[in-house]
Amino acid sequence: MVNWIVTHWMELAGTLFALIYLYLSIRENIWLWLFGFLTSFLYLIIFFQSRLYADMGLQFYYLIISIYGWFHWMGRRNGIKRIETNLATTSVGGKQAVLLFMATAVIMLIIYVALKTLPQLLAIPESELPVADAFTTAAGIVATWMLARKILENWLIWIVANTVSFGMYIYKDLYVTSFLFLVYTIMAVVGYYQWKRNM
Repeated sequence: MVNWIVTHWMELAGTLFALIYLYLSIRENIWLWLFGFLTSFLYLIIFFQSRLYADMGLQFYYLIISIYGWFHWMGRRNGIKRIETNLATTSVGGKQAVLLFMATAVIMLIIYVALKTLPQLLAIPESELPVADAFTTAAGIVATWMLARKILENWLIWIVANTVSFGMYIYKDLYVTSFLFLVYTIMAVVGYYQWKRNM
């Protein structure tokens, strides 16, 4: 057991930080962005080692969006010492939903093409799950932008993306991470209703 923990310490730490991030997201607490940054840093390494290159690239995006989200939410706190943000939760309209869907599809296509061509150019092993990897990465990019903007429906995208990720990580024998994404899926449902109630 101790050897397993030592071998998988990075995945365990990343999972712990991710659960804290998820809890703080649901609570609309600005410190979610710090834990999101720490989670992304660790999973960047984990996904590189697991040859999930699109998910690895997504972690770079998460690092940047965590900084953006921190400052976007920081400017809308309830007073100087408060950790809750005063940024209002919004909902997508029909036109915005279509644009977000199209953005997800275009990003997914670009990532898929990159996953099929870049490994040969870089002389690294190919992605084993290019379609799922591209989809979850594209959905994660859009959903995290929506989270930073406090758009309610980010949780609905996370429900779908996390369900696909759960299966992908089981396939890659990342059992701790697959457990994390099972929890993510369940808590995305909780987050959706919590934010909707707070609106």
